[in-house]
Amino acid sequence: MTRSKAPGRRQSRRTALFLLYQWDLTGQPLASLYEGTPDEFAAELAAAVSERAERLDERITAASQGWSADRLGTLERNILRVGVYELEEGTVPPEVAINEAVVLAKRYASDEAAGLVNGILGHIQREVTAS
Repeated sequence: MTRSKAPGRRQSRRTALFLLYQWDLTGQPLASLYEGTPDEFAAELAAAVSERAERLDERITAASQGWSADRLGTLERNILRVGVYELEEGTVPPEVAINEAVVLAKRYASDEAAGLVNGILGHIQREVTAS
């Protein structure tokens, strides 16, 4: 019997981002437009982020100093939501949360978006560390 290997966390974050992007863009339930079944980590991450989206957006807005999270593109906003969630929950080391978010931004958006994500998450990380 061959056992299917679970995807790594990086791939699961990509799946969670895809689920959140579709949810945020269409208003459809998470995974409703996803072909197949998302892995457990991706499904749990997407559900936790979507449940806290409003509060995460408030945190992103406060860290951006001058503009609101709703001015971001759907993709960048959800990358930041995942990053902020992971920073706050402490599920991974802060440098991993920030690096993974930057990698997602570079891969799916642009180098400029990656710089924005890095700056906002760095600001939030300094706040988390100070408290």
